[in-house]
Amino acid sequence: MPETGHEKAGEGSGATEAGSWAGPSTRSVSAGEAILEVRDLVKHYPLTQGIVRKKQVGAVKAVDGVSFDLGRGETLGIVGESGCGKSTVARMLVQLEKPTAGAIRYKGEDITALSGRALKAVRRNIQMVFQDPYTSLNPRMTVGDIIGEPYEIHPEVAPKGDRRRKVQDLLDVVGLNPEYINRYPHQFSGGQRQRIGIARGLALNPEIIVADEPVSALDVSVQAQVINLMEKLQDEFDLSYLFIAHDLSIVRHISDRVGVMYLGRIVEIGSDAEIYEHPTHPYTQALLSAVPVPDPTARDHRERIILSGDVPSPADPPSGCRFRTRCWKAQERCALEVPLLAVPAVFRGADTPAAHDSACHFAEERTVVPR
Repeated sequence: MPETGHEKAGEGSGATEAGSWAGPSTRSVSAGEAILEVRDLVKHYPLTQGIVRKKQVGAVKAVDGVSFDLGRGETLGIVGESGCGKSTVARMLVQLEKPTAGAIRYKGEDITALSGRALKAVRRNIQMVFQDPYTSLNPRMTVGDIIGEPYEIHPEVAPKGDRRRKVQDLLDVVGLNPEYINRYPHQFSGGQRQRIGIARGLALNPEIIVADEPVSALDVSVQAQVINLMEKLQDEFDLSYLFIAHDLSIVRHISDRVGVMYLGRIVEIGSDAEIYEHPTHPYTQALLSAVPVPDPTARDHRERIILSGDVPSPADPPSGCRFRTRCWKAQERCALEVPLLAVPAVFRGADTPAAHDSACHFAEERTVVPR
């Protein structure tokens, strides 16, 4: 569709310059200030056989024992290849999927046991931005109705007389013209639609935003604008983000800490500098070696790690370490023992960035891309 000058300006709002990243974040997260605690989270989808009498013959282990904390005001990035369970974790955090086992504690309260009004109250504080800006917005509703729909579910947040003004304020906050309130989603570009999705997520003044690959469907220049907008909104609204993506450069830009997932489990977690500059798990090292490097000198000297084989089926994961079937370090112990997500013994007590949680029996630091 043809775009007006304001629409073009709207795409750039919240960004320093079209296609450019803002400077590094100066946010800090106080230790022990976890607003969300996830413990041993499991989601298995049953595999059945038969038509009349269905019998369970197995299960797809989409998520199989994930644990992490999200600090107040923090951005935790979750990365991993397609099918590793990232989106399933996101849906469980907002209770769109019920966990098979495990706990999700919001301010100390396990929300997996909630239902009815209690769950409705918690959902007001944990909102989600979906991956596809084209299918996540109802094409039959105007932008005003889409952003204002949360007020119908939670009328205590905004009386009817104030809703139109609040929706227009939200449009302005995310860099869109408030006069577009009566337009329909098809009249907007992909980046503008994702801004509408972000505005809908902000409507109830949540404390946590779960962003499930919010920029993967957008052009590179628009990705930068949306990421910069999210960083600006985080400071303005004091938000905590769980940011899920498969693009490691984007995750590093926005995240305070990064967790790496493989086949339903977190295999390494630490600060962005620890993960990107001092990786200790072989899978993390292989992922980093595949990231495009803009510097020709660094590109010529980096070490490329090529993994053998395919990702195993989550319906029949390997015993012990799930990465062992593709790992060059695999030994007999890897097939017998499940490695714990903890600081490797070789680094315990050492004052080194490599002393962060890694689920590998033979963890060691390896510089994949020259610093």
